[in-house]
Amino acid sequence: MLESYQRAAFVDGVRLASNENPLGTSPKALAAVRRIADLSRYVDDSYVDIRERLAERHGVLRENVVLGHGSNEIVKLVVQTFVRAGEEAVMAVPSFALFRLAVLEHGGSPIEVPLREGVSDLDAMLAALTPRTRLVLLCDPNNPTGTAVQRADFHAFVERLPPEIVLVVDQAYREYAATDCADATDEVRRRPKTVVLRTMSKIYGLAALRFGYAFADEETVATLERVRLPFNVAATALAGAAAALDDDAFLRRSIACNEAGKSLIYPALAALGLNAYPTQANFYALAVPIAATRAYEDLLGEGIVVRNGDSLRMPGRLRITIGAENENRALLAALSRLLPRWRA
Repeated sequence: MLESYQRAAFVDGVRLASNENPLGTSPKALAAVRRIADLSRYVDDSYVDIRERLAERHGVLRENVVLGHGSNEIVKLVVQTFVRAGEEAVMAVPSFALFRLAVLEHGGSPIEVPLREGVSDLDAMLAALTPRTRLVLLCDPNNPTGTAVQRADFHAFVERLPPEIVLVVDQAYREYAATDCADATDEVRRRPKTVVLRTMSKIYGLAALRFGYAFADEETVATLERVRLPFNVAATALAGAAAALDDDAFLRRSIACNEAGKSLIYPALAALGLNAYPTQANFYALAVPIAATRAYEDLLGEGIVVRNGDSLRMPGRLRITIGAENENRALLAALSRLLPRWRA
């Protein structure tokens, strides 16, 4: 039986489970979607305009861009294209759950390398390569820990990676990361068989529209285009994404909101005697003094929705979104009430 994705709970309360932007959606994107007057026609499936916009923004060519119904679809496209039954894909654990699920779905073998102090262990991932390895899947910043590798370490890793192996780097949260963290798009211009995933679900606040994209060399993009289902991106998603690219003010406000949240949360957690990995994303992995499932359920009883680390293969921790100030304070207050019981 195939494993299934463990979904977040959708219940009333303070929702800090799905890493959504607490500022909502780019106003320019909302306005663009509302201007759509006719949904009876198919879009141009070549997506030329938005691919050119994304290419220009990231310093690549239009031929280096492929679009997806969220970046999740592109993960599955890459695995479907490059992994056959019995072949291997190396990945960290815990990491983005869809990596493992997609490889298993296509008959491949996920080779999982434990994190080192919450960070992807690049040396150990290299050591895990075998003649059957077809893919290396790296989530950076890593979901669910929020940690990221340093730019120099990443480039050294790529230099040692055999050229025949396809490297997939999921950077869904890259816009939140510090400048000394890796920007894997640099490698697209240097190394064939590098696929870098991005999304507009997170910092751009377009989660409900499902717009993802990836950068890769022209040959890899052409191969993925042959596998991609036609019309996989809706007109509403195209309009919203194009307008969001013009809303740099919203991007800056989103980054500032996230930094303010970290400045509130981390000192408060330290004062409570709690530890979280240092995050380069808009969420953090909090260590709790009881089983993660019980902590998750107790917070749910307080009206706070987070992600249970047990379901993310991260026992003893919760993954918590950095929300708006009132949401972060509500979470901290709930932790203060629960901790005496947890430590009793």
